[in-house]
Amino acid sequence: MYSRELLKGILKPIILKLLSEEERMYGYEIVQKVKEKTEGRILIKEGSLYPTLHALTKEGFLTTESVLVGNRTRKYYSLTKKGTGLVAPTMQELSDFQSTLSLLFGEQKPAVS
Repeated sequence: MYSRELLKGILKPIILKLLSEEERMYGYEIVQKVKEKTEGRILIKEGSLYPTLHALTKEGFLTTESVLVGNRTRKYYSLTKKGTGLVAPTMQELSDFQSTLSLLFGEQKPAVS
């Protein structure tokens, strides 16, 4: 698992990317999808996820829909048009950043623990 500080900076791109692939997702589903896709290497705490989801919603990048599931209300998040427009530039910025880091640290494969 990576440090909270490292994950904090990457959480927004992770959310945007996942929601660009799925029509809508709820918080726990995002946590589980990240865990599945990264083979358990990235574990997002819900305490870190929800403030980011709320910030993205407040900024107009996400919209929410509350759905009654059983006896509980589940809040689904989806990209707005503004959020969809943010996905490609964010992915490009992340790719550029990865390239810059490889200049600094050299071409290294991620350690598998």
